[in-house]
Amino acid sequence: MTNQLKKPNISSGQGLLWLFGAILVIQGFGSAITEAGWDTSFGIAGLMQAAHMPEWTTLLVGFAGLTLLAMAARRHNVRKRADRQP
Repeated sequence: MTNQLKKPNISSGQGLLWLFGAILVIQGFGSAITEAGWDTSFGIAGLMQAAHMPEWTTLLVGFAGLTLLAMAARRHNVRKRADRQP
């Protein structure tokens, strides 16, 4: 019997990266667009407005979401390549 190294199960962490990234992108950029176009706030923009933060901080939330999505995509590609290796 050969000893095979078990690969750690990172699928739940991977799924959370995708989920939180998507939520932050939608909340960040969606709030910024809604605030600019219709002068109304929802979600993250409403919270940041109540905290007296500048309006551009919602864009930072959107970019943080893009960063999480990029990290998730990179980890997905690395894992897919590793699974192809014999």
